[in-house]
Amino acid sequence: LFLFHQEVISEESEEESNGVNLMEFSDEILLHILSYVPCTDLVLNVRRTCRKLATLCLDKSLTHTVLLQKDYKVNKDKVKQLMRDIGREIYQLNMAGCYWLPSSTIDYVTWCKNLVKLNLSGCHVTSLRLSKMLSSLQHLRSLAIDVNPGFDASQLSSECKATLSRVSELKQTLYTPSYGVVPCCTSLEKLLLYFEILDRSREGFMLSGQLMVGESNVPHYQNLRIFYARLAPGYVNQEVVRLYLAVLSDRTPENLHAFLISAPGSFAETGATKNLLDSMARNVRLDALQLPKAWINGSGLLQHLKFNNPFYFSFSRCTLSGGHLIQRVINGGKDLKSLTSLNLSGCVHCLAPESLFRKAEDDIDSSILESLVVSCCNLRHLNLSAAHHHSSESIGNHLCQLLSRLKHLLSLALPVCSITDVGASVEKPPSTPNLVPQTFGRKVRIGVQTYPRNLGDQTNQKIESSVFWALMGSLRFLETLEIIGSSFSSAMPRNEPAIRNSLPPCVRAQSVGDSEVAAISQLTYLQSLTLAQLPNILTGSGLVNIGLQCQHLRTLSLANLGMMGKVVYMSALMDMLKHCKCLRDLRLEQPYFCAGAQFFQALSHCSSLQRLCIVSRSGTLQSDAVMSFMASCLEVIMCHMFMGESLTVCKNLQQSIVRSFQAERPALNVVIFPLLHEDLTEVIRDVPMRHLDEITLFKSRVAEEPPNLWW
Repeated sequence: LFLFHQEVISEESEEESNGVNLMEFSDEILLHILSYVPCTDLVLNVRRTCRKLATLCLDKSLTHTVLLQKDYKVNKDKVKQLMRDIGREIYQLNMAGCYWLPSSTIDYVTWCKNLVKLNLSGCHVTSLRLSKMLSSLQHLRSLAIDVNPGFDASQLSSECKATLSRVSELKQTLYTPSYGVVPCCTSLEKLLLYFEILDRSREGFMLSGQLMVGESNVPHYQNLRIFYARLAPGYVNQEVVRLYLAVLSDRTPENLHAFLISAPGSFAETGATKNLLDSMARNVRLDALQLPKAWINGSGLLQHLKFNNPFYFSFSRCTLSGGHLIQRVINGGKDLKSLTSLNLSGCVHCLAPESLFRKAEDDIDSSILESLVVSCCNLRHLNLSAAHHHSSESIGNHLCQLLSRLKHLLSLALPVCSITDVGASVEKPPSTPNLVPQTFGRKVRIGVQTYPRNLGDQTNQKIESSVFWALMGSLRFLETLEIIGSSFSSAMPRNEPAIRNSLPPCVRAQSVGDSEVAAISQLTYLQSLTLAQLPNILTGSGLVNIGLQCQHLRTLSLANLGMMGKVVYMSALMDMLKHCKCLRDLRLEQPYFCAGAQFFQALSHCSSLQRLCIVSRSGTLQSDAVMSFMASCLEVIMCHMFMGESLTVCKNLQQSIVRSFQAERPALNVVIFPLLHEDLTEVIRDVPMRHLDEITLFKSRVAEEPPNLWW
C-alpha cells in the first residue's frame, strides 16, 4: 500500500525517479501484483489512491473470491464496508476462523446475492442468523459452518431449507451431538464432518452421544461422492459418527469415490460398519481411502476393495505389513502414478515383509520401499513418521537414498532414526555429553564442543557425504519437512493433563544432531519445518544455516532438542531468528526454556510473526520482555505460553497483554497458563480451533488430509 501511494505521488509530481514507476506497468502485471494484497486493503484503501487503481482494484479477477480467513486486522466495520462496495461481485467468500468478529457481522453476508461458495467455519452463527442469511443466498452450492450447543434445526425457515437443498458441498464442525443441516442438504456430493464434541460439560457432567429431540431426520447420501470424518478424542464423537454412518450402511452411494475416517485411539468396528465396508467392496471403486486402524488390522478388507485412480491413501497407526501394502494396495508393484499423497504415520511394519515375528526396531526391507518409490513415482506428500525405519548396511539401499528418487515431493515427514548413516548408528553411542538424559532430573552443567556457526567454515567433509545431506540436496522443491523422534510425545495432549515424563529417543537416533540440521539449509523453498527429539544437538549451529538459506520459512516448530535439562541451542536459535523475516508461526517446546529479554529481542527481528506458542516444563518468562516484544511486533495476534510460572504471574501477564493490545488487534488471542496446572484442559477448550489445530497442539501434518480437500 505504501509503495503504491509513493508511486502515485511521484507520478502526479512528474519528477524524474531512479526507480520504476508501477503505474507504467501493464494492467495484467498490476493485477497480478494486486492479487497479493488483502481484499480489504484493495477495496478500502488502494483503490482510493488514483483513478487507474480505482478501476483495477474492482476487476472481477480480484473481487470474485474474497479471502478473510487470515486477515487478522479485519473488523466488523471493514466487513460491512467491503460487502456494501463489492458484495454483488463476490462469488466465493472465505471467513473461516474469524472468531473475533461478532455474530452480527454475518448479517452483511446477505448482501452477497451471487455467492456460490461460503466458508464460515469458526465463526459465531446462531440458528436464526443462519436461517436469515441462507434464505437470501439462492445460488449457494458450497457451505462450511459450525454447529454449536443450542443449534435448533426447527428454526430454519423454508427458504433456508430450499437453499440447503441445492448445496452440493458441506463442511460441518460439530461441537454438540447433532445432524446439523445435513438432513436439509438433499443434493450432497461432498460431506466433510469434524467432530469436536467433548465428553464432559464445563460443569463436569458426562455428555451423551444421542441426538437432540427433533433430530431424527435421515441424511441424504444418494449422490455422495466424498465422505470425510475427522474425530477428536472422546467416546461421544465415536457415538455420533456412527449415527451418520448408519445411513451409509443401508445403501452405499454408487458414485462414492472417496471414503475417509480419521479417528484417534481405538474405534471398534461394528456390524453396521462391517456391512458398509462389505457393500463398498462390492459396489464402488475408490480414489481415496482412510479408515480407523481397528477396521483394517487383522482383516482382509484391503484385498477386496477396488480402486480406480487413487490419489490419497492413509493407513496411519495400522499394523499393515509391507507385504500387504505392496500386494493389496499397490497391486504387486504395478504402476500407481495417480497417487500423490500417502500417510503411513505410525505404521511400524509398513516397510517389512510381514509383522508377525518382527520387532518394531528391526531393519526395514529396502525392496519394499523401492517398490513403493517406483510404483508411486509422482508422490508429492509422504508421511513415514512415528515408527522405527532402520536401514540395513546394504550399499545403495538406505531409506534416504531411495526417497531421493521422488523428485516431485513437496512435503515429507520422517522419524529421526531413519536419517542416520548406518555406519554412524552401529558404532558405539557418543560420550555422555551427547546423550539425552532419559528423565528430566536436575540441571547438570556439562561442557560441550563448540561448533562453527557457518557451514562454510566446517572442515569435516563427511557431513556433506551423508545420505541425509544427499536427500536434502535432491529434494530442492520441498516446502514442508518434519523430522520427529519415533518415541516423541508432546507435553500437551488434547484432552488430558500434561505429560510429565518423556520416553528416551531411539538408539539409532543418538547420532542425529547439528550436522543433519545444517543439511536442511539446502531446501531453498522450505516454508514449514518441524524438528522434534534430536538427541545430539550440541550448539544448534545448523539452525543458523537454515535461517540464512531458507528465506521462505513461514512456520517453525522445535521440540526437545539436545539435552533435556538445558537449552543448549538458545544462542543459535537467537541468531537464526534474526534472519527469519518471513516467519509467521513459531512453536517451541523445551523443558527449562527461559523466555527472557535476549530471546524476545531476537524474536523481534521476525517482523512478520503472527503466532507464538511456547510449551516448557519448569520454563520461566520475563513479563517485561514479553510486553516489550508485543509492543514491537505489531503483527502478533496469538501468544500462547505454557510454562512453569505461578498462576498469579501467568494471569497478570495475560491480563496486561489483553488490556494493552486488544483494541488495536481485534483477533488477539492470549493464553498464558502453568503447564502442569490441573485446569489446563479447561483453558485449552476455549482456544479458537484455528490456533489449537494449526500450532498449539503438536502433531504431524504431512498428508494428514487429502490435498485440496476444501479451499
